Amino acid sequence: MEYLDFELPIKELEEQLDKCELIGKESEVDMTESCKNIEKKLLKTKKDIYKNLTAWQRVQLSRHPNRPYTLDHINFLTNGTFMELHGDRTVKDDKAMVGGLGKIGDQSFMFIGQQKGYNTKTRQYRNFGMSNPEGYRKALRLMKMAEKFGVPVITLLDTPGAYPGLEAEERGQGEAIARNIFEMTRLKTPIITIVIGEGASGGALGIGVGDRVYMMENTWYSVISPESCSSILWRSWEHKEEAAEALKLTAVDMKKQKLIDGIIKEPLGGAHYDREGAFKEVEKTIISAYSELKDLTPKDLVKKRMDKYAEMGEFKA
Repeated sequence: MEYLDFELPIKELEEQLDKCELIGKESEVDMTESCKNIEKKLLKTKKDIYKNLTAWQRVQLSRHPNRPYTLDHINFLTNGTFMELHGDRTVKDDKAMVGGLGKIGDQSFMFIGQQKGYNTKTRQYRNFGMSNPEGYRKALRLMKMAEKFGVPVITLLDTPGAYPGLEAEERGQGEAIARNIFEMTRLKTPIITIVIGEGASGGALGIGVGDRVYMMENTWYSVISPESCSSILWRSWEHKEEAAEALKLTAVDMKKQKLIDGIIKEPLGGAHYDREGAFKEVEKTIISAYSELKDLTPKDLVKKRMDKYAEMGEFKA
């Protein structure tokens, strides 16, 4: 397990607990009581740290290298039924954007999401979760296929942003994202969107228009990353903590502003501490959201979705 800077007190206690258990095994000394005391202290320390997280600390947790990614969620949710679909039928298959059909229970869903890598090789292969225009066009193709066959769509957001390279702009990055946003507002099938990690800028919004939008507890969703915001306003990344607070990018902030529909609770310490527990919470949320949407007619579905987004940003003095 890798530890973030604010998690170092937890690391120390876990190391103490390991030593305590080892001494108990290798000697005749009864260490049961000592180990229990360390466990109690460890639990209290965890609760104290994780209930008082700053916005920047939540950003750090959303990027944790052990955090489950899109395919981890999909593989658990679909229990071996997932069939990945490839290509945008124009340029190529974007490995940063994954999608395909799978079942949760007896219900089929079209899953779409950004996928990051676990090591240097896979990060390069997945382009660090940054999609090119063909990734957004692949996503739109799959959404249209889902609409045609009456299959609900689930989108999982986890990206530092759309790929900003010259070749992406040449192939119409801005148009591809704008087209997706436009088409998703009027897609005649339910869309459930979940931010499972980073939700940065148009790169996330390109698959982020949903009838129900949720954020996992330790994720962020914003027009810009704290580092980039800091570099623009202060000409330095040193003020990223201040930028994170000012951007109001956490799940709690987004719910308060009525920009999302709910927050998915994570296990103590984050999704990477108990992957299965995190997956089950996501599954529960999806099933609940779909049960609210499945009986709506396509016309009502689109109207409610458009009304939902039209109401965002309203201010009453």
